[in-house]
Amino acid sequence: MMAENPVTLLRAHARQAPWNARGLAAYASGLADAAGVRPTNAVARAAPSMRAVRFYISSGLLDRPDGAGTAATYGYKHLIQLLAIKIRQREGQTLDTIRKEMVVTTGDALERRVATALAPVLGAAPLPATADEGVLGAPWRRAQVADGIELHVRADSPAARDDVLAVVRDAIRGALGQLSG
Repeated sequence: MMAENPVTLLRAHARQAPWNARGLAAYASGLADAAGVRPTNAVARAAPSMRAVRFYISSGLLDRPDGAGTAATYGYKHLIQLLAIKIRQREGQTLDTIRKEMVVTTGDALERRVATALAPVLGAAPLPATADEGVLGAPWRRAQVADGIELHVRADSPAARDDVLAVVRDAIRGALGQLSG
């Protein structure tokens, strides 16, 4: 049985909207925590706060909410943007770099990036792995570690199991975080 598309599973969270700033921060924190999203930058906090949401808006990282003051509401688009910020911080990117990326990245591309990163906690297939014909015709599993970095494991290896591949991927991400810190 094939796992449901992670984008479809992520879109199901839109039903929880709208949120106020505190609710958006709490909801995004829950998803980020469940996925193990931890920034590699020592200055960045793992869980977004209401204060961070307001800072990201003033910095041009998040779109402005509908309404103002205590009546301001945030929707699914804001959730995707906030999660994308936390995911890119986990990958070691600065807010300046993230801001520049957000300007040129379409909403669909941003949604796919977030869905892929959160796939394990969304109930989708744990890793976006594909089978390719490798050396001598052996099939390989591929898993995205970070932007521009992939892990390749021959499909007949014990390390090709989803659970082992996820542990190896996370260990590499941790090592990358230590190198950039």
